[in-house]
Parts: sequence; C-alpha cells; structure tokens
Amino acid sequence: MSGDQGWDGREALDDMLMQQVADGSRSAFETLARRHLRRALAVAQGVVGNPNDADEIAQEAFMRVWQHADRWTPGRARFTTWLHKIVVNLSLDRRRKPQWVAIEAAGDLVDNDEAAPDAIAHKEHQAAVARALDAIPPRQRAAITLFYFEGLSGKDAAEGMGISVSAFEQLLLRARRAIRVELAAVGFHADEVLS
Repeated sequence: MSGDQGWDGREALDDMLMQQVADGSRSAFETLARRHLRRALAVAQGVVGNPNDADEIAQEAFMRVWQHADRWTPGRARFTTWLHKIVVNLSLDRRRKPQWVAIEAAGDLVDNDEAAPDAIAHKEHQAAVARALDAIPPRQRAAITLFYFEGLSGKDAAEGMGISVSAFEQLLLRARRAIRVELAAVGFHADEVLS
C-alpha cells in the first residue's frame, strides 16, 4: 500500500468517526481521541511550552470537537487540519494570558558527576532551543512547531493556523530569522535545528 493510500485510509476513518461523533457516539469519540491526542498534546506543548498547559489545551480541544462535531464538514478540510486549528487557537489564547511558572517547569537538575559531556551539551542545546522558541511571538512559534516538529506541509500548517499558504510562508520566514537571532546570541546555529 502506498503512503497516499494509507493517508487516504486514515482520513476516511477520521471522516467516518467524526460522522459518528456528530451522531453522539462516545465510542467513536474515544477512538478519535486515542488516535489524535498525542499529536494535539505535541502541538500545544510546542506553542505554549508547558506540559500542564498543553494537557489542558488538548483536553479543551477534544471537548470542542465533541461539542461542535456537527460543524465539521468532510471534504472541506481533513479532521487533523481542523483539530490543529482548534489546538493552535487555544494555545495562542493561553499564551496571551499572564503565566505563573511552577518550580517543576524550571527543568531537571543535572548531576554533573554522572552526566557525560555529550549529554550535558545536548541538554544545553535543547534548553537554548526552548528559550529561543519561547522568545519569539506565539504565532511564529506555532508555525515552527507545526512545520518542523509536527512535520506538516506548508499547506496543512497554513490551514491549521487559518491563514493562506503565502501568509504562512512569510510567518515561517520571520520565525526562522527570529530563531537564528536568538540562537546566535547564545552561540548556537539555527541550521542545527531548522534543517
């Protein structure tokens, strides 16, 4: 089976499940949530940067899927595109609110006696990327997350954000530039991240 046929099969299954959800099927909803929860969490985490907030956002997104299943139209957009749009919008709304940072969110302490130099360098690189992503505007962060970390095409990411492909490309270009500036300021190269 080719990749396209597999994708089409997943889309058809999502379409069928969404029709059942619109008809009130809890089991179809649970199946749909199991199929897409991990990705919804990843998108939310990529935008808000906090696993607790990401969990709440994913739950809220699926609650909206349940409540508004009758508004989704098969063929107009893939279910995953619709879900991404809900998650991105909720994530951007959350980023606009003032935030309190829990001590747990500060990160793990590294025991230097046991950690290998490569592991420390990797953690430093991850921390620099996280700080760079956190420093750029939320919509740019969403574009980076959808395109690079979720692997969506420019068209799918644009649909997920509710903007045109050309607007998405411009947003992604600005995001790449901002990431390069942020990473260069702390001695890292964006090409290591945005490849």
